[in-house]
Amino acid sequence: MPEFAELLRGYERFRKDVYPAKRARFDELVADGQHPKLMIIGCSDSRVDPAQIFDVDPGDIFVVRNVAALVPPFETTPGLHGVSAAVEFAVQMLEVKQIVVMGHGMCGGCKAALTRDFQEQEPGDGGFIADWIKLLDAVRGPVAEEHGTSGREAERAMELAAVKLSLDNLRTFPWVREKEQSGVLKLRGAFFAISEGVLQVLDEQTGAFLPAE
Repeated sequence: MPEFAELLRGYERFRKDVYPAKRARFDELVADGQHPKLMIIGCSDSRVDPAQIFDVDPGDIFVVRNVAALVPPFETTPGLHGVSAAVEFAVQMLEVKQIVVMGHGMCGGCKAALTRDFQEQEPGDGGFIADWIKLLDAVRGPVAEEHGTSGREAERAMELAAVKLSLDNLRTFPWVREKEQSGVLKLRGAFFAISEGVLQVLDEQTGAFLPAE
């Protein structure tokens, strides 16, 4: 199978060109550990890699990626809270100064939440996806009422609404809310579509996404 062979060819380029050029940075990260000042919560979609979009070096950003870039609300029930653990580590241990929730265009998770794809499916056939994107049920109704449940306009509306929902959910974490209120932590919403190549940033006062300056 050629897929892993392709990775190894990339690794060869990394060892030949990237590693020597960034060796001083890697040595610094080994000696001092990681101290990123910014966390990005993004989608697992292979087309929107935050490190590539923002052209950052190793150690600059702490990233968690999942289907549709979602943050669940704070809860303490037993379970495997992967996103919550990442938020806790970034805010409490790494003491990041900003968290960016970045949605993206043509998001399959947002589209599935809008169209109700994978509903009633078993794990392995879409059941895990369906359970996860139920997080978007709270915004599906308003989006569907205004834009319908199909077409790019409706999908874009859901993609933007998902960013706002995740920001709201971040604020249900006590330590996130306290640090934001004290000015120690800043939350931001962002959106990027490869079809346009333009980063849009949420203005929370107006609710509009505007091109980054």
